Amino acid sequence: MPMLQRKSKVSDEIPTASMADIAFLLLIFFLTTTVFEEEKGLPIVLPEATAAEVEVSQSNIIHFLVREDGAVAIRRGESQAEQVVAYSEIEGIMRQEIANNPNIIAAVKTAPNSPYRHMINVLDELQSAAAQRISLQLWEQ
Repeated sequence: MPMLQRKSKVSDEIPTASMADIAFLLLIFFLTTTVFEEEKGLPIVLPEATAAEVEVSQSNIIHFLVREDGAVAIRRGESQAEQVVAYSEIEGIMRQEIANNPNIIAAVKTAPNSPYRHMINVLDELQSAAAQRISLQLWEQ
């Protein structure tokens, strides 16, 4: 009598021996292909630490005083006379000052409790006016 060969049973389980390897490979793949967004900030060139203090004539300085309510007062040189202007007027004023005196320095002073956006608005207007010399200063009254 011939022997009947039995068929091997087909397993109904999923092989899980290499599941951990696959998970780690996927993890490494996603970690290496992910692009993280770089933090963006204000592009401000700061002076070198060894830079010497330079005495600047007050006739070469125009002060932009940013108040807490967002108003901007302009003071020229040592004069105590202030001109309150809107943000939209700063670019034109600065362009005219640069045309009259190419060595003019814009000194931006912001009130301690003023929202950050007010100072940014002034800096944006100065950048639009192509101002190359900008000084950020402490508010002193």
